[in-house]
Amino acid sequence: MINDLKVSILIPTLNAGKDWIKVLESIDQQVCNFHNKIIIDSGSNDGTVDLAKQHGFKVTVINKKDFNHGKTRQQLVDLSNDSDICVFLTQDAILASPDSVRNIVKIFDNPEVGMAYGRQLPHLNAKPLEIHARLFNYPSISDVLSLDDLKRFGFKIFFSSDSFAAYRKSVLDNVGGFPLDSIMGEDAIVAAKMLIDGFKKAYVADAAVYHSHSYTLNEEFKRYFDTRVFHEQNKWLIEKFGKPTGEGIKFLKSELKYVFKNDFKSILKSVTSLGAKWLGYKFGRWYKKMPPDMLKKMSMHKSYWE
Repeated sequence: MINDLKVSILIPTLNAGKDWIKVLESIDQQVCNFHNKIIIDSGSNDGTVDLAKQHGFKVTVINKKDFNHGKTRQQLVDLSNDSDICVFLTQDAILASPDSVRNIVKIFDNPEVGMAYGRQLPHLNAKPLEIHARLFNYPSISDVLSLDDLKRFGFKIFFSSDSFAAYRKSVLDNVGGFPLDSIMGEDAIVAAKMLIDGFKKAYVADAAVYHSHSYTLNEEFKRYFDTRVFHEQNKWLIEKFGKPTGEGIKFLKSELKYVFKNDFKSILKSVTSLGAKWLGYKFGRWYKKMPPDMLKKMSMHKSYWE
């Protein structure tokens, strides 16, 4: 059945940088045949577009101020013509094996699966906190979840990541596509809607990418500020699936345990990083009362507030 599916690979880009060529080469090495290969670029000036064209991508260019995580991905879906499966990558996610895309697409042999996301492995030079974050969120065991699993997973049941994810286009269309004006979390919103509509969400551990980040304390604050904004904008997620508090406590305990066991010299970095996340999340609660200039300083997604 997998060979009958029309698969498109879709990537939003902006100055993709030195790893872009590795991303493109990893796509070239896939055993999966692509119906479409498309990027939407938000105004790169570093050769991102030229490289993409050299590797067979169709390119649409938009103004940087018009980029939005959900809106731009929906534009990519709309450009993917009569595709059956839309596979999303981010510009810094390097497919880990030639089978990565085939393995994530194969899960759609199950007609109840509406979307799937793959495993994210830390880069080879990743620091301890990067490694832990990937181990915590992306285990080695695959899983397929339905709304019946809510009690077991709580708020995390709709966790997903468009750094490497795939969507059955017909189901994506049926739930209204990606949200057009969300600061982040477009993947989580779609996953939640699919679960509510009776479809299943898959995590495919043998479909992997190398993708991790080492954030500064300032960046951690901003990421979690935006996370709280996302939660405040989408309170229906909390009403339907419960509060995220428990998952945050699990992460805190897991990170401290990992650091104590594997790299104790990172304990100060861990504690201050956890503190920055907590502060960012708390400040995000009051975003509606902040002036635009302050929001831009607090947020990692500055263009969202323009």
